[in-house]
Amino acid sequence: MISATLSAQSAGNSGLSFLKFGFGARNVAMSDLGVVGVNDLSALNYNPSLLAVTDKTQLSFTHNSLLQDLNSEMFAGSFTAFGLPFAVGVNTTNIADIEIRTMPGDAQSKFSAHYFNGSISTAFHLIEKIYFGVTYKYIYENLFSDDASGYGFDFGATYQSNIAGLTFGAAIRNLGSMNQLRSEPTKLPTDFRLGAAYNFSLQNSKLDFTALGGFQKYTLQNDSHIHFGGEAVYDKLLSIRIGYAIGYDTKNLSAGFGVNWKGINLDYAYVPIKYGLGDSHIISVLYTF
Repeated sequence: MISATLSAQSAGNSGLSFLKFGFGARNVAMSDLGVVGVNDLSALNYNPSLLAVTDKTQLSFTHNSLLQDLNSEMFAGSFTAFGLPFAVGVNTTNIADIEIRTMPGDAQSKFSAHYFNGSISTAFHLIEKIYFGVTYKYIYENLFSDDASGYGFDFGATYQSNIAGLTFGAAIRNLGSMNQLRSEPTKLPTDFRLGAAYNFSLQNSKLDFTALGGFQKYTLQNDSHIHFGGEAVYDKLLSIRIGYAIGYDTKNLSAGFGVNWKGINLDYAYVPIKYGLGDSHIISVLYTF
C-alpha cells in the first residue's frame, strides 16, 4: 500500500534500498558482509579491491526473491584489460502490485516500482600486500509517474597479512547523489564495512574452511551491525555455509550450500525473515573461464 503522494524516503533516512541487497548466494549465506572472504567477481558489490586478489575471468547471474512481490536480478562479468582487472555489473529490481489508496476501502489501482543499477569496477595492487579498488555506478528509479537518476561510487581496500590465509578488508559504498524525485532527491544508502577473514585447511583431509567477521554501519542510521560467517568446502566440490548478523530487526540467521563442477558454481542461500514478510531465497550461477 502506498499513498498517492510519493516521497523519496523518510526524513533523515536513505532510500534506494535495493542497493543494500547482497550479490551472490555464497556471500549472503555467510551473513552478507562481503568486504572480506569473497573469492569471485561478486566483490564488485562489496569491496572492489578484491578483484585484484581473485583476478579471474568470470560470468555470474544471481536471482534474489526477497519479501513479497519483490525480485532482483544481478548480472556481472569480469575480465582483464590494460593490465588491470575489470568487472561490469547490472542489477534490475522490481516491486509488483503496489496499491494506490487515497481513502479507506479497496485499492484504486496498482503499479510497479522499477530500479536499475549499472556499474563498472577496477582494482590494482597499491603497495606490498595492500590492494585498492573503485566502482562507479549509474542508478535509476521509477515510482508510479516519477523517475530520477544519479550516480554512486564505492571504494575498497584489502590487506593480505603475513599470516597465511588471514585477510583484512574495508569499504565505503554508495557515495553519490540522485536527481530530484518529484519533491526531493533520494538519499543513497551510504555504508561502511570493515572485516577480517581466515582461510585454512586440515592436514591430511580434503576439507577447507573460511571464517569471517566484521562491522557494518549505514551512515544515515543510528544502528550498526556485526556479521559472522563460515564455510566448509569438501574436495573443492561441495560447500556448506552459515552466517549470523546482529543488529537487524527482521533477520539474523542465514545458511546455504554450493556445488562446483568443471568451472561452474551453483549456489543457494536462505534467509528467514521475521514478521511474516516472506523469507529470502537467493540462487547464483557462476562460470569461470
